[in-house]
Amino acid sequence: TEGRYRDGTTVIIDDFREAYFWLRDNTPEDARVLSWWDYGYQINGMANRTTIADGNTWNHEHIALLGRALVSDVKTSHKIIRHLADYVLVWSTRYGGNPGDDIAKSPHLARIAGSVYSAIDPAKFSMDRDGRPSPMMANSLIFRAVTYRMEPGTPEFPPGTYKEVKTTKNNMVRIYKVLNVSPKSKAWGKQGHGKRAWIEERPLTDAYPPGLQEVLREKRDFKQH
Repeated sequence: TEGRYRDGTTVIIDDFREAYFWLRDNTPEDARVLSWWDYGYQINGMANRTTIADGNTWNHEHIALLGRALVSDVKTSHKIIRHLADYVLVWSTRYGGNPGDDIAKSPHLARIAGSVYSAIDPAKFSMDRDGRPSPMMANSLIFRAVTYRMEPGTPEFPPGTYKEVKTTKNNMVRIYKVLNVSPKSKAWGKQGHGKRAWIEERPLTDAYPPGLQEVLREKRDFKQH
């Protein structure tokens, strides 16, 4: 994208391509990338990597699990994501002049997660008029992944959870490696259990590795009103 500063200077914003090509060139071919579903097609098409959700993910409960992983506190999120993905990608476009990034979207993620998981209370996930996050938002993975090293109050990630591996030139996209990924869950996915469960229309819980069953037992069936 080409734009201009107020003084007329031309600026090229290439962060999105930069991030996706970095994934393509610097991660294993079997790497799985977790992001909010909006970016799934871009990651798959430009980075040629498996995503956890995209624009064709119609199952609300799956999107709710993704939302729960992103809006939970870092340690809780890691207990989920280590069974699903090898990398986490977030949009941090506020640092490139566009405030409509993953923090801006995150209350919507919390509402979706809360529609299935009672552990997520969307009313407690918010930002006030002065831009101050609620404690729940401030402690969430998505908030900390966007603001890490950008805001003085954002702490380091707990050992063994996430490691920053790429931040684009204009700080608009950030990628984290998931540490201590479950090898059993990754192998389970490669064996095609999840795909067979979807095809055979078995219960949602059958589509996920055993390591996630404790979390899935907390869900309530979503009913469209």
